[in-house]
Amino acid sequence: QLQLVESGGRLVQVGGSLRLSCAASGGTFSNYIMGWFRQAPGKEREFVASISWHGGNFHYADSVKGRFTISRDNAKNTAYLQMNSLFPADTALYFCAARRDSRNSIFWTEPRNYGSWGQGTQVSVSS
Repeated sequence: QLQLVESGGRLVQVGGSLRLSCAASGGTFSNYIMGWFRQAPGKEREFVASISWHGGNFHYADSVKGRFTISRDNAKNTAYLQMNSLFPADTALYFCAARRDSRNSIFWTEPRNYGSWGQGTQVSVSS
């Protein structure tokens, strides 16, 4: 299983932007579908976005579509989440996750679909 470390979270004002990074180690990064999830206090962990092993296919939650962009650089073993037009409702602990799967399918939206997780990075959006 991959080891994952997220970074880039911080406090930002409404309408601002952030880019989160997820550095992977301990395996062949291109063998994995990558996903981003988030969890706000008192709420369940929810799907944000996923990307295929080659980076050509994407899937987004409706709540972030058009504002967030998932990407990956297999040469750097890193996945990214570019977040624009942030709202207070985007405040959460953001996790990256990996699913060992070299198919083109990217519609894996449940936490149980992923076998590796990072520790999370906090994103807070102030109004």
